[in-house]
Amino acid sequence: MAVLVTRPAPDNERTAGALRARGFDALLAPMLRFEPVALPADTGREVAAVIVTSSNALRAVAPQLAGSPLLKLPLFAVGGHTAAAARDAGFAHVISADGDATALRGVVTDQVAAGLAAARPTLLYLAGADLSRDLAAELGERGFDVITQTVYRMAPVAALPRAVCEAFAANAVEAVLHYSRRSAAAFVAAVRADGVEISALAVPHGCLSANVAEVLREAGATQVTIPAHPNENDMLEGLARALRS
Repeated sequence: MAVLVTRPAPDNERTAGALRARGFDALLAPMLRFEPVALPADTGREVAAVIVTSSNALRAVAPQLAGSPLLKLPLFAVGGHTAAAARDAGFAHVISADGDATALRGVVTDQVAAGLAAARPTLLYLAGADLSRDLAAELGERGFDVITQTVYRMAPVAALPRAVCEAFAANAVEAVLHYSRRSAAAFVAAVRADGVEISALAVPHGCLSANVAEVLREAGATQVTIPAHPNENDMLEGLARALRS
């Protein structure tokens, strides 16, 4: 029996390692495919700082940053994982909000209030094509001009790997993990297209948030767990308790 991980590569490998450390076997079926988008040559001209809410944004731009003036700017990251990716990409002045987009908004606002930049500063938001909230507008209400630059997209994957379909057919999947609404929706579409919907929705589904869980419940899943806090460790611990109860 194995736990199926639906998050994209390369993060799915980290999750698989965390599962194995807890005594579970892991199957991988990334339901979104990472596609980087090229940066325009003049990206970041006359901006005061960079903001990033996903390590995928750094993954997308890192190969394009050699000699870039962006590396000299302060970079505000949503959390520690994204901050580490920013440092690996070559940013020297990285400020982590250690939270979510709301925490990031607060840190950016506080830093500017402390004199980081001039009045009505311009920020560069390196973002994905599909955004769950309008952070640029929220910062605009607090006195910023924000340039949102799309640097990657996550394309839905239409079908499950053959080995995963066979595992569902053999009732060899113990549970499924979901990290976003879009990947959860892609999973539901794929299990329907592959003819394994009944067995796939019958197992427990661990979801990072209530927003993600809603997709599974609407599809017919009845065993859905949500962590008290939206982080992977809490999600895995909650799922482990549910499977072993």
